[in-house]
Amino acid sequence: MTLRKALPPAITVLLLIAGWQLYTTLSGIDTWLLPSPSDIWTAAADQREALARHTLATAELTLYGFGAGVATGLFVAVVLHLLPGVRAAIYPLLVISQNVPTIAIAPLLVVWLGFGIAPKLVVIILVCFFPVAVATLDGLGRSDALIADYMLMSGANRRQLFTKLQWPHALPTMFSGLKIAATYSVLGAIIAEWLGSDKGIGQYMIIQKSAFRADRLFVAIAIVVVLALVVFGLVVLLEKLTVKGRRRD
Repeated sequence: MTLRKALPPAITVLLLIAGWQLYTTLSGIDTWLLPSPSDIWTAAADQREALARHTLATAELTLYGFGAGVATGLFVAVVLHLLPGVRAAIYPLLVISQNVPTIAIAPLLVVWLGFGIAPKLVVIILVCFFPVAVATLDGLGRSDALIADYMLMSGANRRQLFTKLQWPHALPTMFSGLKIAATYSVLGAIIAEWLGSDKGIGQYMIIQKSAFRADRLFVAIAIVVVLALVVFGLVVLLEKLTVKGRRRD
């Protein structure tokens, strides 16, 4: 079943690559403007050592930032759920804050926090925490009210109500937010590296853009896509081990 689902998009991608290669070969377009897939492959092979080093740096920053962003999002969701007064005061401000482009406040983070890892982590947290917080908060608020009343009448306290009913019920929606944050996390890492870094795919892209090396830029884009898919896949795997595993139990 998995192979059946993966085959159509795989064929589509192969056809697009073949068409791309055919167009660049027949049109004679300049490589610096639109490199062919074979040119991109050659660039990847030539730069494999540098790419491996930069990819490792970006992957490490992504995982740190994603973990911190998820922790922040879960903390915000739980606090707002347990304290309705705080939710009424803070939640609208969280929504408004998402209208401020992260790239616009990134330079301020450098001014406030310096050129170390701190501003980079803050950028990824800002990108990741909101979908996790909103999805988790929505799930916590949609638990069955009748079951909650029954548990309260049976002598359950607020902590038991949260751990036995509300939190398990929120897991599916929480993982929806985690999947969105997973795709955003690599983008956040790239933006963070644009702030100023001596390693990482973001820094590599800046150098290649200045050199008009479109082939190497395409390689960097491909690496970003793969990293995002890997993080997304890890979240899906964790979901299968928790939510779907729980359902089978």
